[in-house]
Amino acid sequence: MQLNKTMNRRFVLFSLILSLTIPSVFAQKERIEYLPNFDKRALHFGYYLGINNNSFEINYFDQSGLDTNSPVNPTPEQDMFVSVDASLGFNIGFVIDYRLHNNINLRFEPGLMSNAKTITFIDPNLDAAPNGIPIYGNSTTDPVREVAGTYLHLPLLLKLSTNRLNNIRPYVIGGVSYDYNFSSNEKNGKDNFEREFRMTAHNFMYEVGIGVDFYMYFFKFTPSIRGIFAINNELVNDRNPVDYPQYSSPWTGPIDFLGTRGIFLNLTFE
Repeated sequence: MQLNKTMNRRFVLFSLILSLTIPSVFAQKERIEYLPNFDKRALHFGYYLGINNNSFEINYFDQSGLDTNSPVNPTPEQDMFVSVDASLGFNIGFVIDYRLHNNINLRFEPGLMSNAKTITFIDPNLDAAPNGIPIYGNSTTDPVREVAGTYLHLPLLLKLSTNRLNNIRPYVIGGVSYDYNFSSNEKNGKDNFEREFRMTAHNFMYEVGIGVDFYMYFFKFTPSIRGIFAINNELVNDRNPVDYPQYSSPWTGPIDFLGTRGIFLNLTFE
């Protein structure tokens, strides 16, 4: 009986010591900060890999018939002339980060951004036949264009971070970019009448996003998700038929604005 009481007291004492020791051990581990001086550097570098799902934002000319400058006036009105099917693409590039303040960084992230899109045109003018003579010949059998897009992406970004909490640090990021489209066909003398879809080579975009810095033992790992939006119109219009100027191109005629709009996920290592 005395032995049991002694063992019980020892068990209670051991449990008490254990309950006080374990939290202190874990608390000590939580206080260990990897790369404690990383953010004190004025300049550092890195690289990123990512995937994107870039499509197009498309706006159309007025269809009400009230705008005399509008080249389209279908009957009945049609809400969508173009459908876009975008595939997943990739991003790759470098990071140059300059610290402006404890919570503000200026970043330059030059890289490549690429993906492919399938565009299907749904234009009522495809069947235009004044006086019973079709304007566009066999164009009704040619409504699909495969559009490759590889951009030299040169963004200048401002990164606003929270204070560091142990080994994580959330942030928001945004800025503008210059984007050169290697696949634009802008200088091509042919257009959709010869099955060539053309876009501008020189473009400007803005992007916004959020992310989290994770401080690892040897490097900083940062996943981020961002949206990208074209500022300028990237469409190069087709020539209009000379004999029937009232009918615009069945491919580009209804489009007032076409620009990149997408989302991408980057994994950054610094």
